[in-house]
Amino acid sequence: MPPARPPTLPIEGGCRCGQVRLRIDAAPMLTMACHCRGCQQMSGSAFSLSVAVPSGALTIAGDTVVGGLHGAQIRHHHCDHCKGWLFTRIDPDPGFTNVRVGVLDDPAGFAPFIETCTAEAQPWAMTPARHRYPGFPPPEAFGPLLAEYAAIQAG
Repeated sequence: MPPARPPTLPIEGGCRCGQVRLRIDAAPMLTMACHCRGCQQMSGSAFSLSVAVPSGALTIAGDTVVGGLHGAQIRHHHCDHCKGWLFTRIDPDPGFTNVRVGVLDDPAGFAPFIETCTAEAQPWAMTPARHRYPGFPPPEAFGPLLAEYAAIQAG
């Protein structure tokens, strides 16, 4: 279930060692849990938690390196020192960046609104998300999902 009220801006966070800090200066667009095997392996857990934020609203201070997938389209950014997974960018830029919820200074209000790749989920690992998809939501679902999340955030 998403937070009852929008988070206070800016939203800040960083890696475990503190050498990379990030700042988000716009309201989150959507929160999600991804259950794909890749996210399980990258996070060392049952799923990854992320918050989609407008790409232009994310500021990074410190050095990151690409880890995980090294493809042309998806780039997982990690701290160059502690190797903590911080955020994922997609090319071409779809207008958002996925920031890992666990790196936020105050992650408590970012419960997943949607779950993706539930067909690959561990049978004991479900969240209170309002929407579940066996893969990724179809493209036509994103507009209504973003609108519903924004409406909930607005109270």
